[in-house]
Amino acid sequence: MNGGFSHAALSPEVLPWLVGLLLGVIGAATLEGLVQTWGRRRAYDWRAYAASMADTLGRRAVDALGISLAAPVLAWAYSHRIATLDVSAPAAFALLFVGQEFCYYWYHRSAHRVRWFWATHAVHHSPNELTLAAALRLGWTGKLTGTGLFFVPLVWLGFPPLAVLATVAANLLYQFWLHATWIPRLGPLEWVFNTPSHHRVHHASNPEYLDCNYGGVLIVFDRLFGTFVAEREDIVIRYGLTRPLTTHNPLRIAFHEWINLLHDLRAAPGWRARGRTLLGPPAGRRSTARGLREPG
Repeated sequence: MNGGFSHAALSPEVLPWLVGLLLGVIGAATLEGLVQTWGRRRAYDWRAYAASMADTLGRRAVDALGISLAAPVLAWAYSHRIATLDVSAPAAFALLFVGQEFCYYWYHRSAHRVRWFWATHAVHHSPNELTLAAALRLGWTGKLTGTGLFFVPLVWLGFPPLAVLATVAANLLYQFWLHATWIPRLGPLEWVFNTPSHHRVHHASNPEYLDCNYGGVLIVFDRLFGTFVAEREDIVIRYGLTRPLTTHNPLRIAFHEWINLLHDLRAAPGWRARGRTLLGPPAGRRSTARGLREPG
């Protein structure tokens, strides 16, 4: 597939922009730590920062292998597209934006409710403090587990794969600033957009806050599908997994939930139980509480 997902990410035209953006967000995350440490004289977990940076470098190394479970499916979808859509047209661009938000919502919801995907996404929820550096901790196995499959409908409809990739990347870049706990609520914007307040709730391990606020740029699909929860002043947010992961070892951070999953698959009584363990919600297992966020 010309301009496919894996190729586009490493193309000579795109690579300098990706490197520049990566250095920019790393710089912002570092500045946040420095301001908190030296400007506000508050404790900052630099070991967690280092673990997030190691996760980022490890993910880049894995991506360089060019292995993607979704890439062949995306290639097939584009070669069998039902139309060819020009994203320079305002209507097509708007459709791509909303369609990507819809697909991202269901990817993110599945990443919490399907253990196969949660094994990767648990890495993002492992920091015990919410910081800009924590936004970069995304795990190493996303492309190996098929997360890109959620965006196949957009390619099949006729959007160029590079345009879909760019829109997803913009979505993730937007979410970077949502991990800043020092940004207050934003008034009427809270009704439509995903904000730091909404994302604080998403990252909370409090029982009242689990399973909510999956949107990327927008929060409208959470409101539509009943997964929106507002931040409450009477609840002190606890971040991280419900049974905190205290290690700063990047290998253990990357693979702790995969190890738990393999353990539970071996312990499951029969193939049907193994299927439920792999594809069902992680509730009732060593890695979860109320379906989420507890490593073994």
